Amino acid sequence: MRWDQHLHSFVPAFNALAWYYEQYEQNYQQAVQLWEKADFLESPDAAFNLGVMYSQGLYPEKPANQYVAYKYYYKSAIRGHIQGGVFLADIWTTGIPGFVERRPSEAVLWAKWAAEHNGYLGSVLRRALDSYFRNDMFSSLLLYMVAAESGYAPAQFNVAYLCEQNPGSFLSPASAAHCMWRYYNLTIQSQDPETHAFIKMGDLLYEGLGGRQKDLLSSAQMYKLAALRNNPQGWYNLGLLAEENYKLPLSVLSELGLSELFFAEKNLLLNALYSRCRDSNNTDSFVPCSLALFSVFLQPYGKDYGAAIKVFTAVAVVAAPAILVLVLGALRRRILSYNS
Repeated sequence: MRWDQHLHSFVPAFNALAWYYEQYEQNYQQAVQLWEKADFLESPDAAFNLGVMYSQGLYPEKPANQYVAYKYYYKSAIRGHIQGGVFLADIWTTGIPGFVERRPSEAVLWAKWAAEHNGYLGSVLRRALDSYFRNDMFSSLLLYMVAAESGYAPAQFNVAYLCEQNPGSFLSPASAAHCMWRYYNLTIQSQDPETHAFIKMGDLLYEGLGGRQKDLLSSAQMYKLAALRNNPQGWYNLGLLAEENYKLPLSVLSELGLSELFFAEKNLLLNALYSRCRDSNNTDSFVPCSLALFSVFLQPYGKDYGAAIKVFTAVAVVAAPAILVLVLGALRRRILSYNS
């Protein structure tokens, strides 16, 4: 065991002894000395408790100091202390005149983080997942909705996914479409959105589900956001829009670093989009993106070739896993026969 690891093993003991001295003997001098040692070893509990001592004026020989308390709350929150995050959010909501400016947007993020890490939300998510594994999709959906309405992005995505799958058809088509629209839309507005949600919102905008009009501009914006996060489906879907003779806006191409192709021939734009799709380092996307790129290459030679390669692309996507298994099986048999 390294020396620093050996020291860290004392942190729980430092915190426990400090709590004893503070609670039962009111020996604040001894308590803060132990908490200072634990804080030096990056204990979130110690930093939080020192913040409380400064805030309440209990630190020996020092007056109450809300700014110093704030700095300790900040340290504890950064280290993962939930109540430290709540106190930090409270301070950033109101500020400390002359010391800490108001930061309402950061306060919201910390409050959200603390809410997502509380035990109640975790129990709801556990029950939702258990219901899913028991194939009780309706209960799973309701429980995920409870978590989703608290602003928890993964739960919002799961609600949208369950509504999209609609196992057992317990939702009407209109209700399923409304649910998908609402919760995929909430997911993309989260702090760290799931990139697949951008794809799904783009598809919904493209299809115009739920009685809504098709919105190709907004659809392209969604695919662009997915592509900027290196999701190959974003690049691929932008290529499909371009193949349908939709003129991708200059603003979209500029953000993708392709503004020079705004006035270029369609084949050049398709080549760039499908090339980025192919080169996104995603194994599953390599074959369909490569075949789409090959289709673009064949387009100048006639529509028949283009149609044929599109059919071949669809077949290859379905058949590729089976072909891979057969090839690996054949190689394995050859290796075994060689070894024997």
